[in-house]
Amino acid sequence: MQIKNRQKLLTISALLVIGLFVGDKVVLSPLINSWKARSEKIKELRTQISDGTKILRREEVLRETWGRMEKRSLTNNPSAAEQQFFRAVDGWARDSRVSVSAITPQWKRDADDYMTYQCRLDASGDINTLSRFLFNIQNDPMALRMDSIEIAAHDKQGQQLTLGLQISGLVLNPPTR
Repeated sequence: MQIKNRQKLLTISALLVIGLFVGDKVVLSPLINSWKARSEKIKELRTQISDGTKILRREEVLRETWGRMEKRSLTNNPSAAEQQFFRAVDGWARDSRVSVSAITPQWKRDADDYMTYQCRLDASGDINTLSRFLFNIQNDPMALRMDSIEIAAHDKQGQQLTLGLQISGLVLNPPTR
């Protein structure tokens, strides 16, 4: 082979390699990355469609659950909500024969469409009365959540106990029209 033909062949080979390299970096790699991104997006959208379909199938149940929550929430009038809560505490205490020593309420506005009425209760009694008190709170239809419970013994035998309880009540604020 002659030198000129060899140089031409090497030049063509080098240009071909450079062309393939540039083609890979400019055309092929972006296309592959775009394809992968599109596949991931399609997968995400299919998951969202599946979740939406499941929610639509459960619409009636979800609406019923929301309706029960709305009915069970504290009234959106703050003083009436406090009265509602204090009446409930009084009922739980009478039913379980617990002595409530302190109630420390606090309002928290968590969002525009709801707020919580948080209350710290301190009560005393024996294990049976305190467990009945907690049972009454847990089974009350009012929209309440027990955030924390602390029980401590008052005597050496553990017969007299003190209960510290943090409760949150839900208050829904329907949007004004």
